[in-house]
Amino acid sequence: MIRFASRILVVALALAAGLAHAAQPATVRVDYAHSGNALSEQYALERVLIEPLPWPGNAARPFDNTNRGQNRVEVVDAKTGDLLYSRDFSTVFGEWRTTEEANKISRSFEESVRFPKPDRPVRVRILKRDERNQFSVAWSVEVDTDAQEVVKKQPAAPAKPIPIHVSGPSPDKVDLLILGDGYTAADMKKFEADARRLTQHLFTVSPFRERARDFNVWALAVPTAESGISRPSTGVHHASPLGTRYDIFGSERYVLTLDNRALRDIAQHAPYEFIEILVNNETYGGGGIFGQFSTAAAGNEWANYLFVHEFGHHFAGLADEYYTSPVAYAAASTRMEPWEPNVTALRDPANIKWKRHVKTGTPLPTPWPKAEYEEASRAYQKKRAALRAANRPESEMSALFREDLKATQALFASKPHRHEVGAFEGANYEASGYYRPMMQCLMFDRSEAFCPVCQDGIADIIDLYAGSARQ
Repeated sequence: MIRFASRILVVALALAAGLAHAAQPATVRVDYAHSGNALSEQYALERVLIEPLPWPGNAARPFDNTNRGQNRVEVVDAKTGDLLYSRDFSTVFGEWRTTEEANKISRSFEESVRFPKPDRPVRVRILKRDERNQFSVAWSVEVDTDAQEVVKKQPAAPAKPIPIHVSGPSPDKVDLLILGDGYTAADMKKFEADARRLTQHLFTVSPFRERARDFNVWALAVPTAESGISRPSTGVHHASPLGTRYDIFGSERYVLTLDNRALRDIAQHAPYEFIEILVNNETYGGGGIFGQFSTAAAGNEWANYLFVHEFGHHFAGLADEYYTSPVAYAAASTRMEPWEPNVTALRDPANIKWKRHVKTGTPLPTPWPKAEYEEASRAYQKKRAALRAANRPESEMSALFREDLKATQALFASKPHRHEVGAFEGANYEASGYYRPMMQCLMFDRSEAFCPVCQDGIADIIDLYAGSARQ
């Protein structure tokens, strides 16, 4: 009886969300091409369309004041220049242009921005961070959402969204859409179970635990012919609706889709502001782009960690705090203060960005067993590379991860400043010049909790979409 009543409540809330949507403006999407290389970039308009569902966001919160991401979209009145809407984000192109390949060739990537339909012609501006770390206009285009060339009719939904966790009308909540890739028709029950399991775990991790009522979670998957997604480095190639695959930018564990149009054309059939793609694979892997999407291998033993860690990138723009694992990105030649809330170049220790969490007397930089950690990490990374090169069973890789986490916890256990917020050198893929808030955090290794600084960064984004008493 309790389970039946719970289902009735979910349906009622979903209907309430739909009714609230009826009063919302339409959702406009601008698809464009973003191309270039390490030294230059260009933009070109592809299409403007009206999505099938009304705008899921809150009209009372049109402007993004979090100052995150490499880019910002601004929608302004074409005549007056008045700002109507803004959101910060990053892009796959922005990551790719830091790779070695970008020094050799040019490539083009599909991107999209979405905003509530205005009642007048507008100018859509894409801004990027300049050498001062400030946003400046990189491209703009005039858009009349009532023009004849705007696509106003979309194909029928290829699958129906499943309500996983519905707290109320979408405009009052953060809408997270969990998409599945690599799930066959016979795997659909497994996909729903994976989505429910990982959603449940997300809401055990602070601050998501305390803010669970500020979220709606939906799930949607278009069946594939074969289970699993492509993993080119091992000769595995599977066709899938989202085009998600391993080995992005040559990193065997990096999972993304480069087919933005396919992603958006499927996602538009559910209310969403954020997307996490579950891939039906056991091999460890995932990825996350701020304001775009994140991915996680749902069948891996570390799926809980992957889901939350990668969502931290996508949802809040949190930086990776680790620095000993191989990555596809080339090291930056400068140490500009990062926009990410959880790493710093520590140019002004007296005014460190997370100053409110630093206790009086805590040294900045903050000492930690860096040399011992790096020595152990080099040995661990050597073992990890050998396991992958030999294509050993995933269970052996998972065992190595457990061994590494246990060793790190033992190393840190009795050290001074173990549980303090400070400035610990080694973060953002760099051994020196960048600092993280604590010795250990879910963004540093496979720990189970975010540090207070990361929690603040997440809470700020929840507030942007759902509001709270903190505002």
